[in-house]
Amino acid sequence: MKLDRSLYEELVEHARQERPRECCGLVATRDGVAERVHRVTNSYKYPQLGYEMGYDAARLMFEIEDAGLEVGAIYHSHPRTAAVPSQTDVNTAVPPESGQPLWPGTIYLIIGFPDGRDEPELRGYRIDSEGVAEVSLSVG
Repeated sequence: MKLDRSLYEELVEHARQERPRECCGLVATRDGVAERVHRVTNSYKYPQLGYEMGYDAARLMFEIEDAGLEVGAIYHSHPRTAAVPSQTDVNTAVPPESGQPLWPGTIYLIIGFPDGRDEPELRGYRIDSEGVAEVSLSVG
């Protein structure tokens, strides 16, 4: 996935603004190139420990598709840890009950702050029934 510098900064800014809570949202893409970042309210009961996207995410998904774009990525932050999927992240992407990905082909972006530091890292993953695989991100 390709991200221009301004969209990268938008993702990082969202993560910083929400700390110590996790932020979340969607990235609209066209042909693997990020075009827009859409913030979503984290409706998880304990937002310092996880994220959950509510009905506004479903509405945004329709709006993205109606605009001729794709939901290329789902993003969230790890305010105190590295940008590596947790077991909860994996279970959210591929519920154990079904063993099938909720959003096949979607990239999961994580904005991490290792050891709670201020300097973020952004990494992307494909999470599916085959497991977790890091994907290449190009920021420029």
